Amino acid sequence: MSKSIITIVGPTGIGKTDLSIFLAKSLKSEIISADSRQFFKEIPIGTAAPSKNDLKHIKHHFIHNKSIKDNYSVGEFEIEALSKIKILHKKYNTLIVVGGSGLYMNSILYGLDEFPKIDSKIRIELNNELKNDGLEFLQNELKKNDPLSYSKIDIKNPHRLIRALEIFRGTGFKYSSFIKKTKKQKREFKIVNIGLSADRKIIYDRINKRVDKMIENGLIKEAKKLYKYKELNALKTVGYRELFQYFDGKYTLDNAVNEIKKNTRRYAKRQITWFKKQNSTTWFDYKEPYENILSHVEKQCFD
Repeated sequence: MSKSIITIVGPTGIGKTDLSIFLAKSLKSEIISADSRQFFKEIPIGTAAPSKNDLKHIKHHFIHNKSIKDNYSVGEFEIEALSKIKILHKKYNTLIVVGGSGLYMNSILYGLDEFPKIDSKIRIELNNELKNDGLEFLQNELKKNDPLSYSKIDIKNPHRLIRALEIFRGTGFKYSSFIKKTKKQKREFKIVNIGLSADRKIIYDRINKRVDKMIENGLIKEAKKLYKYKELNALKTVGYRELFQYFDGKYTLDNAVNEIKKNTRRYAKRQITWFKKQNSTTWFDYKEPYENILSHVEKQCFD
């Protein structure tokens, strides 16, 4: 029987975790996370990582396997994830890969030999900033967000500088994470892509309630413990960035929570745009009975 990867994608808060656990139990399989924020063990609340009970009953990989102090690139993840898949496929015919980080998901399925396409508006913005604020302004931004690229490229060359920054702004990932990777490995497994969707209003409402639940579960306390590490890249993310502004006295608590909701909604919008580009994905409403999705998966994998 051929080996398969079942991916579950969609915007944050749509219910990917619950579906992945159902499929893993039904297919007697394991789960690989492709959520770049859930790698870090210090931030379980703000990343909505699977619960201890979920982790106890279904084996997950790449959950809480790194520290916020670790430097971990998408290229490193691709290599480690493909190695893990090869090992697990000796035991299982199907594996579940779930996550909201499109770049990390694509690294498993297709590799990252090419730079992603970036909205042309970002380059226009950067050229305007070059004109108005000068070369040094852009150099400092690159130095802060991608010191490796800053040390490697010709930072006096505006074209090279803008190229590195447009990759970072357009994807949220460092330019350096796309280069000097190992040769793309041939994918020897069948891919079945599943997406969960809902009306935009429903998604946004679920996000707002989810943020309220995070606050209730102790997100502020979690962020407070990590405040001294606020300059680490792993913490320059939604949920922590806004609370750090609150701790600095720049936001009230209500302002910070509202900003978390707003920025999470924006993130969800980008996720939807990314995943909708995958024409091979079969989309289901988030309320679709899991048994129906399972039937579709079994037909694709085993027929």
